[in-house]
Amino acid sequence: MASENKTVGKRILSGMRSSGYMHLGHYHGVLKNWLRLQHEYECYFFVADWHALTTHYDDTSKLEDQMWNMVVDWLAVGINPKIARIFVQSKVPEHAELFLLLSMITPLGWLERVPTYKEQQRKIKEKDLATYGFLGYPLLQSADILMYKADAVPVGEDQVVHVELTREIARRFNYVFGREADFEARAKMAIRKLGGKHRRVYEDSRVRYQEQGDTAALEAGQAIVEGHPNITVADRERLLGYIEGSGRVILAEPQPLLTKVPKLPGLDGQKMSKSYGNTIPLREEPDVVAKNIRKMPTDPARVRRTDPGDPEKCPVWQFHKIYSDERRQQWVQEGCRSAGIGCVECKQPVIDAVIAELEPIQTRGAEFESNPDMVRSIINEGSERARDTARETMDEVRHAIGLHYR
Repeated sequence: MASENKTVGKRILSGMRSSGYMHLGHYHGVLKNWLRLQHEYECYFFVADWHALTTHYDDTSKLEDQMWNMVVDWLAVGINPKIARIFVQSKVPEHAELFLLLSMITPLGWLERVPTYKEQQRKIKEKDLATYGFLGYPLLQSADILMYKADAVPVGEDQVVHVELTREIARRFNYVFGREADFEARAKMAIRKLGGKHRRVYEDSRVRYQEQGDTAALEAGQAIVEGHPNITVADRERLLGYIEGSGRVILAEPQPLLTKVPKLPGLDGQKMSKSYGNTIPLREEPDVVAKNIRKMPTDPARVRRTDPGDPEKCPVWQFHKIYSDERRQQWVQEGCRSAGIGCVECKQPVIDAVIAELEPIQTRGAEFESNPDMVRSIINEGSERARDTARETMDEVRHAIGLHYR
């Protein structure tokens, strides 16, 4: 099975605002990356419906339909609920609790300096975004990530700042609430779970590292812990802290996993976005896809068929860079610059390639769309599995803060 080859003990967390039907921009920018990651890591993929409320709180009438349509598209492209946990944020209320508790220690200035805070307020002037929810959405993102002790979060360069904020918040939480009073006792109990041979290697490595500074011994002990299948995430953190002579990390600091996003313009040449009305939905009818691509703007210099053009100034060329092989790309470059081919002729291979790519997605999408009970079951099961992990994290958080009353 593919899951047997995953990076042992490494966890990925990624989510998308519930915005309804997915389009080609989502597919090439996010979903294709998820398809790869689900075979390499333990993945948690979630519908961020609470995040959608931070800017669209004034109209929630379409929220449920948007959530289901998004999940159907995820399943249609091949996100596999058997090897990745697919869930809905609001079905795991622990996210709200962690968000609240983190808000008690997060300086206001940290949130106000997030670049997207003022940027979004400028872009979305028609809405009142002077709300606590909008100011706090980066902290809610941090709660989403820290809840699952994600090792990495796949992001583009413009989102690295959000992961850095999450790291700062985790660091501050661990500093403020410190180490468990019974840390050593819990660590020793966790050592027993390693089993005979692994336990002896771990204990020997701990002594050699702490008494002799043997870094090779530290690495050997860490490898035992990170590769062990029978310990919880919490015990893993305890054992990693214990071997180094420190306390347990309650909330782990995630790393940004930079992803290269192909430049795929919308039908009007701008960034593909629903707000611009220039998208190619994944479940769009083939004849509509063909019609819309044929209407795409090209190099303004090509007024007539006989005018030479420059592919770099034509949004259709960006599609060729994704969908065409080297030979086809050379045909476009030479044909456009010499006026040897017309724009309609140039667009046809793109139309054929896009329709061919969407065909299996649409077939699977129709199957899921016709079986809403199956989709509902996938979401409910995924949310329960995610909540099991969330409950474990919140139990540790409450203990650390002193809220776990007897």
